[in-house]
Amino acid sequence: MFETFCSSSKLINTFNGHMDIVLSIDYSAFGDSQFICSGSNDKTVRVWDVDNNEQIRSFNGHSSYVRYVKFSLYHYHNHHQNVICSSSYDETIRFWDFKDNKQLQIFNRHTECVNGIEFSQFNGGKYLCSGSNDKTIRLWDVETSKSLHVFNGHTSYVWCVGISPLQYNNNNEMNNIGVIGGNGYTICSGSLDKTIRIWDIETTKQFNVFKGHKNIVKN
Repeated sequence: MFETFCSSSKLINTFNGHMDIVLSIDYSAFGDSQFICSGSNDKTVRVWDVDNNEQIRSFNGHSSYVRYVKFSLYHYHNHHQNVICSSSYDETIRFWDFKDNKQLQIFNRHTECVNGIEFSQFNGGKYLCSGSNDKTIRLWDVETSKSLHVFNGHTSYVWCVGISPLQYNNNNEMNNIGVIGGNGYTICSGSLDKTIRIWDIETTKQFNVFKGHKNIVKN
């Protein structure tokens, strides 16, 4: 970690522990503590205490590379749990409670490697979207563990996904009112097919395709 906002940046901490390349990290604060989670080709998900400069958890449930990690604010605000979500080449999405040191849910409806994952910024992060090498995007209800929608259209691996924080309407006006079950929220996805696509989160219909990249869209 680097100290910034000063005339000269300096290294503060180095976290060692992974045995292979680190593919993803996320940063969050639960209560008064700051944490980093990380996913690696060593098949582990690790949690690091930033203030005390130490690893506090290592989860070994994935059977292949851990592609992406995200802290779940939904679990923290609704169930008082400190939870990480991870996606993997083993075709699963898993949830880990690093306070109680246990695995929670497993989402296993994708049929190939799961790449990008993203929680919704609305409804307290209740919804999760995921992109996969099976060329689909899925929308999940985190509370019920159900796969709500499948989005088809990419012709190759879906590498990254995002969920819009706002709604739109037919007049192209934006607002932040509404919940899933109404109109307006969208998912964005990037793929090995070199395109970026926009999807209606309710109907699964594709709105737009952006073409221009000459290679994979990774982020």
